[in-house]
Amino acid sequence: MSFPKKGNFFPGESRYAGGGQHLADNWFADEIASALKRSLGNARAGAKVVASWTGANEKTVKNWFAGRYGPSGEHLVALARHSDEVLGIFLAMAGREGLMVGMKLAAAEQAIEELLAAVRRLPAGDYTDPSHVATDFTVRK
Repeated sequence: MSFPKKGNFFPGESRYAGGGQHLADNWFADEIASALKRSLGNARAGAKVVASWTGANEKTVKNWFAGRYGPSGEHLVALARHSDEVLGIFLAMAGREGLMVGMKLAAAEQAIEELLAAVRRLPAGDYTDPSHVATDFTVRK
């Protein structure tokens, strides 16, 4: 008994240009790859970190780093959750760069809160007394 030759096939649309090159319409994967490399570097350790973030197979993650394929669905959400670079490039590709301002503002507020908490932990004392101020600002080698 043989199976019918019709149905259940997809028309050939290869994104492969031969010679290890991919066609330019793979811009999504290229952009995600560059964001991952900026965020984690190009080392094998970066692929392991991303695999732990997303639960994806390490070989799949290496393909993301190489720009062969891009993440989708839950993997893309996990990457955006853990990497500001990926989130930023995703928002830029979606034409929503304005949302990055809100992210940067939230990060600045967080930094200010941490600085304020550190200042409040300093011991109380009279720091206006000139004996506490170093007057010699020369750089020594």
